[in-house]
Amino acid sequence: MAESISRRRFLAGAGVLAAGGGALVAGCAEGRSPAGARQPGFVAFHGRHQTGIAVQPSPAQGLMASFTVLARDRAELAGMFRDLTDEIAGLMSGRPLEVRDPAYPPVDSGILGPEPAPDDLSVVVSVGASLFDDRHGLAARRPRELVEMPFLANDRLDPDRSHGDLLLTVQAGHADSVIFALRQLMRRTRRTLTLRWVIDGYNRPSAPGGRGTGSPRNLLGFLDGTANLATDPTLLARHVWVSPADDEPAWTAGGSYHAVRIIRMLVEFWDRAPLAEQEAIMGRHKASGAPLGAEHETDVPDFASDPEGAVTPLDAHIRLANPRTRATDRNLILRRGFSYTRGYDGAGQLDQGLAFVSYQRSLEHGFLAVQKRLTGEPLEEYIRPEGGGFFFALPGVPSRGGHLAEGLLA
Repeated sequence: MAESISRRRFLAGAGVLAAGGGALVAGCAEGRSPAGARQPGFVAFHGRHQTGIAVQPSPAQGLMASFTVLARDRAELAGMFRDLTDEIAGLMSGRPLEVRDPAYPPVDSGILGPEPAPDDLSVVVSVGASLFDDRHGLAARRPRELVEMPFLANDRLDPDRSHGDLLLTVQAGHADSVIFALRQLMRRTRRTLTLRWVIDGYNRPSAPGGRGTGSPRNLLGFLDGTANLATDPTLLARHVWVSPADDEPAWTAGGSYHAVRIIRMLVEFWDRAPLAEQEAIMGRHKASGAPLGAEHETDVPDFASDPEGAVTPLDAHIRLANPRTRATDRNLILRRGFSYTRGYDGAGQLDQGLAFVSYQRSLEHGFLAVQKRLTGEPLEEYIRPEGGGFFFALPGVPSRGGHLAEGLLA
C-alpha cells in the first residue's frame, strides 16, 4: 500500500540528519514554536556513546526493563543485538512504520496513533555480569569491575527485582511513548529475550527561573540532583566514559558502568519526622533546596569552614555523598534516576521511592566509593534498597551499518 508523505515522515528525516552528526554528547533534534518555547524532538542515535545516557533535557518519564537472554549461541546473540539496534534507531529517529495487510497482525500496538509525535524518546542498552557466563564464550571479555551487585548496607534485595543479563532504559516525555517503545522492542526480540523485572516512574522538574534550577523533587519532598555532574563533554570524558587507556577490555571504550538501585522510601515514617530533623539529615533546606545556612539552591556549601558540623552536620547526606574535596572529585557520577510509585504493600503502606541510576567510568571510584561514605547515614532509617543491579552500558554505534555490542562480539 502506498503511503503519502506525512508529518511523521518529514520529522523522521530531521531525526536522521541529526543522527548522522555522531555527536559526542546526546542532544535532541528539537524545534521551536513561534513563541520560542522548546518543542519535543527526535534524539540522535548514532555516536561514540549511547546518547540516551546524557540526553538533555532529562526526560520526564522513564522505565527500566531487565531481561534474561535466551540466545543459544554467539551468532544468535549477535542477531539479537542487530535487531535491537535497528529497532532502537527507528524508534529514536521516528522511522515510519510498515503498513501491513489487515489480514496480519499490525506491526505496532497503535497506542500512539497512526503518526506518533516526536517525544524526546531515547533507549539505553546495558549488559549484566551474568551475560558473561559460559553460554556465549564471553567470560574473558567481561568488563573488569562488572560483578553481580552485592548486598550493601541496609539492603533487602528481592531476587525477583534484581540483576539480569540485559537492561533496557527507555525515556521520553510521556508514559505512553515509553510503553510503546518497550512493546516494540519486546515484539522484535521475543525469541531471544524474556522479562525479568520492570520499574517505571517520572521526573517532574520544579519551576525554573528566579532561584530555582528546575531540579525535580523526590518523594521525600527535597530537590534532587542539584549538584549532579554537568553533561559537559570534558566532565563526561573524565567521569563517565570508559577510556581506551583504562585497564579494561578494548571493546568497552565509550561505554559506562551503570548502577541501578530500587530504593523504597518509608514515606509514612518520614512524614512524621520534624522538619528540622529532615533538613539536618539531608543537609539542605526543604523549600528552597539551598544548603543549610545558605539562600539559593545552587549555593556551594563550604564544608572546610565548618569542620565541626555546626552548620551542616557531619553525617548529612549531601556532605557524605559529595564532601567537595580534591580527593573526592574523582568520585563524581552522572545521576539519571526517577521517582516511582507501585501502590501499597500487604501492611497498607505506600510502596514509593527512587529508582536511583548512575553512570560512571568506574564502579569502584564512582558509585561504590560514594556508597561507602554513606554507610550508616541517618537517612538509612527512612529508606530500604530492594532491587536493581550493576550493568555496563554498551558503547554507542558511531555510524550506519554497525550495531550495539559489535566490539564485544567481534
